[in-house]
Amino acid sequence: MARKLRMGMIGGGPGSFIGRIHRIAAELDGEAQLVCGAFSSDAGRSRDAGEAYHVDPSRAYASFTEMLEREKALPSDQRMDFVAIVTPNHLHYEPARRALESGFHVVVDKPMCFSLQEAQALQEIVASTGRILGVTYTYSGYPMVKEARALVAAGRIGIVRKIYVEYPQGWLSTAVEREGQKQAAWRTDPTRSGAGGAIGDIGTHAAHLAEYVSGLRITAINAVLNTFLPGRQLDDDSSMLLRFENGASGTLVATQVAAGEENNLRLRVYGDEGGLDWQQSEPNSLLLRSLDAPTQLLRAGWGYLSEAAAANSRTPPGHPEGYLEAFANIYAGFFKAVRDLASDPNVDMGRYDFPDVDDGARGMAFIDTVIRSAQSDKKWTAFA
Repeated sequence: MARKLRMGMIGGGPGSFIGRIHRIAAELDGEAQLVCGAFSSDAGRSRDAGEAYHVDPSRAYASFTEMLEREKALPSDQRMDFVAIVTPNHLHYEPARRALESGFHVVVDKPMCFSLQEAQALQEIVASTGRILGVTYTYSGYPMVKEARALVAAGRIGIVRKIYVEYPQGWLSTAVEREGQKQAAWRTDPTRSGAGGAIGDIGTHAAHLAEYVSGLRITAINAVLNTFLPGRQLDDDSSMLLRFENGASGTLVATQVAAGEENNLRLRVYGDEGGLDWQQSEPNSLLLRSLDAPTQLLRAGWGYLSEAAAANSRTPPGHPEGYLEAFANIYAGFFKAVRDLASDPNVDMGRYDFPDVDDGARGMAFIDTVIRSAQSDKKWTAFA
């Protein structure tokens, strides 16, 4: 497939933050181009967004159903190849289902959908259609996160014993959802966000990061959920103990009421021979600690890094790469799989390094398990 992939978008209309991010990330490496979209449920706003994205006016559709029907009817050398779904959570499943069943690949923002039941249904649809579904657990795209994963896999810190992951934000410290803040309004509304507030929005990111770097699955959770703002319907704060499959223990904190914090995601992983420390506020750096040697500062872009880290770096050392590039790395892995599948229908999807439908379903299972744990009087709730 020696051409750019043709991208469609559902959502991402006027005022959307994440729609612009998806478009920039998908186009960053010149591998794809946005050609169509149903950018809003309002036809006029969808046309306005299409104009802002420089999309042919005839392909700025009034609804996702119209988009899928008309794109499917186009000749194969014109129709879109995949669609990015960047709507609120309750509008993920049906567009994803319809797109997959129409023969299109899908990228969906996290959490993958509204409920665990929808996630499990999407797993079945992906299996039956043979299409690819990617989920934007963005932080796994950072080069030094991939370096941390490679170091753990290579045994550089020994057997993992302890994992700390924390994601404090402060933007919901006041009731901004009642003041016209669009992003806050749907994220705090259980009819649009789903059962999880902070745990769905950022807790799933933290859990995915912990499992991705450590290579270990969480097997049990002991969680506390809080809602500090009176009248708010979903959790805005969470703390939990984690148990991992090899017996390692961990803690996860995801809060959106840590006043003054921005997106201060941090992961620390300790083994019996050393530890790793990564923070999104300084994403090009990774601390490697040892029992009997000075702490090393590893930096993105250098030749001493792993193949995975090098493959996900675009600039020489000292040139900052950040959120957009990490997002683009997720897309790059997705694009590689799409291109390979076009020439080999039997390609092994396990060889690609991007979050897929199974990761998305695990994120939904995480939300479900945390809520059950918080409601239980038992110490541990199993996480399969």
